[in-house]
Order: sequence, then C-alpha cells, then structure tokens
Amino acid sequence: MTHAVSRLRDERLARSLKPFVARGSRAPRCPQCRVFCSHCLCEWRPQVEARAGVCLLMYDVEVLKPSNTGWLIADLVADTYAFGWQRTAVDEQLLALLDDPQWQPYVVFPGEYTTPGRVVHELPPQSHKRPLFILLDATWSEARKMFRKSPYLDRLPVLSLLPEQLSRYRLRRAKRDEHLCTAEVAALCLEQAGDVRAAGALDAWLDLFSERYLGAKHHWPIDESSAAHQALREFL
Repeated sequence: MTHAVSRLRDERLARSLKPFVARGSRAPRCPQCRVFCSHCLCEWRPQVEARAGVCLLMYDVEVLKPSNTGWLIADLVADTYAFGWQRTAVDEQLLALLDDPQWQPYVVFPGEYTTPGRVVHELPPQSHKRPLFILLDATWSEARKMFRKSPYLDRLPVLSLLPEQLSRYRLRRAKRDEHLCTAEVAALCLEQAGDVRAAGALDAWLDLFSERYLGAKHHWPIDESSAAHQALREFL
C-alpha cells in the first residue's frame, strides 16, 4: 500500500545526505504501519469512505518520524495530499490543489493567530464544494512558524476548532494537554464535515496505533481484547 504520505517520505529519504535513524530503531519496523514487526497492525486497518479531503503540509523531517500521525490519516482518507513545507518555495502542485474548483480549502488553526474576518468555527450547512482541510503537521512552535510564513494560505478561511476533549495521544509529549495531535485534529474536521464514521474510525485507528507502538517499545504482549481493539472492530 502506498499513499501520499508514504510517497512524500520516500522523496524526503531520497534527498537525505545521511540516513534518518529514529529512536529505538534497532528492531525492524513494518514498512506499512511503521510499528515494530512484532506488533504490526496492518490487518486491522479499517476501510471507510469520506467526502472531505485532507492536505498535510509537513515540516521537514516530520514525515520521517515513525510516530507521525499524518500517516494514519492517509491510511484511511482516500483524498489525502501531502507536501513538504519550505519557507522560501511552494510546490506548484499544492497551489493547483488549492485552486481546484471541487474543493473549498480551510486552514485548520487557532483563530487567535489571525484576523477575525478569516475565522470560522463551523462549516457552512450546505455547499456544492467538498471541504479540504489543510493541516500543518509539525510541532506547535514549527506550526506557528509555518502559519506565519506561508503567504499563499492568507487568502483562505481559517477553521478554528473548539475541541472539548484533551489529547489522548501518548507517543510524544505536548506542552499543553489541549494541543491535539494531527490525527485527532483531522478526526474533528471529518466530524464537522459530516463524515462521522470516518472520524470514528480515525480515532479508533489512532488509539490502536498508539497501543501497539507503545507495546512494541516496552515489549508488552498484544491483547486483542483491549478497548482499542474492540473499538476498531466496528469499522472492519
């Protein structure tokens, strides 16, 4: 299986001057799910449909990190696009995507960082255009830099989410509990767009990925009766 994020990863690796070595990479990883082969979860990947699309702008080595959750979005959402972000250049294919008349792009970012006139908190109830959610896939400090230094995004509305839940993501430590990981943000966006089943599947996929990833790291046995496994069964 290949998708936009895996292809971007291959492109980034091809440009690397030295190998990228993730922490704890002495054991072989599954090339599809990026988890140690002993805890591969590929057979659990759900099949769902979504009307919305996702465009990931990924900060430099983000696409190389095994713990990256943008990959999980591409696993499930067929219309996922991925581009590497550069401060001084922009991919022409990205600009073409933003101008594609089938899409209504939204930059997903906290509204406090832009002018009020750009900010929406909900999608319009009816639109002939499909929503395209632009997610800045990076650490929080990197994402703020990307938002400030991407002038080609300035003409687009900003979808400012107001999530009520705290982040469940356990593979990296955020500075604040309300900072959600990329897959959590995408699930909230899908729910807003009416893709409720896809949103639920992505949340469940993230939970199982986190459980298997940590299980492999700590040499825990796989428990297919766990809550994460049970939640995902609904979408298989």
